[in-house]
Amino acid sequence: MFLGREKEYKTLTSLKSSKCANFVVIKGRRRIGKSRLIREFSGGFSNKFLFAGLAPSEGVTADMQREEFVQQMVSQGLPNVKSTDWTEIFTALAKFVKKGPALIALDEISWMGSEDSAFLGKLKNAWERYFEKNPQLILIVASSISSWIEKNILKSTGFFGRVNLTLTLEELPLEDCVKFWGKRQKLVSAYEKLKILAVTGGIPKYLELMDPKISAEENIRRQCFLNSGYLFSEFERIFHDLFSKRSTTYGRIVEVLADYHSLAQEAISEKTGIQLGRVFSEYLTDLTEAGFISADFTWDIKTGKVGKLRKYRLSDNYLRFYLKYVAPNKQKILKGDFEDANPSKVMHWDAIMGLQFENLIIHNRKKLLKALNIFPENCTCDGPFFQTKTTTRKGCQVDYLIQEKNTLYVCEIKFSKNPIGTQVIKEVQKKIALLSLPKHVSCRPVLIHVGGVSEEVVYKDYFDQIVDWTLFIK
Repeated sequence: MFLGREKEYKTLTSLKSSKCANFVVIKGRRRIGKSRLIREFSGGFSNKFLFAGLAPSEGVTADMQREEFVQQMVSQGLPNVKSTDWTEIFTALAKFVKKGPALIALDEISWMGSEDSAFLGKLKNAWERYFEKNPQLILIVASSISSWIEKNILKSTGFFGRVNLTLTLEELPLEDCVKFWGKRQKLVSAYEKLKILAVTGGIPKYLELMDPKISAEENIRRQCFLNSGYLFSEFERIFHDLFSKRSTTYGRIVEVLADYHSLAQEAISEKTGIQLGRVFSEYLTDLTEAGFISADFTWDIKTGKVGKLRKYRLSDNYLRFYLKYVAPNKQKILKGDFEDANPSKVMHWDAIMGLQFENLIIHNRKKLLKALNIFPENCTCDGPFFQTKTTTRKGCQVDYLIQEKNTLYVCEIKFSKNPIGTQVIKEVQKKIALLSLPKHVSCRPVLIHVGGVSEEVVYKDYFDQIVDWTLFIK
């Protein structure tokens, strides 16, 4: 199934009518669908050449990357050439894309060029000398290490002005996620779908692994709690492929974040034992660019201006699920102790779904804005909100805060299998009382839930709007 990338596919297709050659960058988290999008798009070309770099591992050298590239050329019908120099390789490739519609794709380009300081310069020269001479040629470069592609291509003086299009693939929205249940999407409850999404998020590869014919618990057992399961080994695999020798360091950061709603940079440094400084900031940037964590900025409600303070949260559902529930049972899983066990005994769904449900809502913020009849362009700021403690005010944290010019929507996010009781009203009242609100700003409490609310909550008429999130995944 090829689902959820219609917009990106349409954007790429529009380049075919361009009157000049196009240099395209595609980036995004591993398993997000970059390679699949390229393959689907390549179906419209009779003259196409698709390449992928070798995943980094001990012993993989720059010479091996060139040799692999040449072997991929040969497998696509091109002649064998010397692999000692990228200039010779690109020159040989250029002879076959001189005229007419042509596509060249370099997938995981960071792997190709990370060990060869001359690679990017020679690619730039090949673009200028050969590839861009064909007005019908499209060159796509893609990478899961978004920070690498930002630094070496998008912000590089060598490639400045040459990139025509940049696509960043995000998690699939809910309306596309439910399509993975196929004909059964109307028969499977919203609650069961949310259990799956608590593990997979909107990652296409992970959703493809799930069998709609069996329960959420059984799917999760097979994929996460058996040593043959794809998601059992995925954590080490993606961290090694992306961060190689530094994978342990990056792993420590996400392990710390898995235990908290969010943390400031100083707190992460303290809990990981990694010294504050430029290198540590680069670690956080790399994880953010890779799509695993998010940096939430606070803002001044009075002025609407974004502040410098930010907190980091683990925004990837798979990573948190793995770290909280799979990793602690890793040795038992390797011994086969979960072959016939019910993993629900180690998974308490209400506890799991709290932060996972918040991530789903944040990734689908446009759904929330639409439900509240708010136009995105009218938002001054929106997102998870934290008010820092000062001498004149107390600290406060709001699950999701939306600010229009003169209105604040204080959103409380609750996941519960059972109807939510009136205690939630007291919780929101306390948060609003702590907020430092200007006199001209109205405050509208909003409850976002799964599982329903009690009649008493409805009767008390405290919330301006109550949003049933299951409506978006039925």
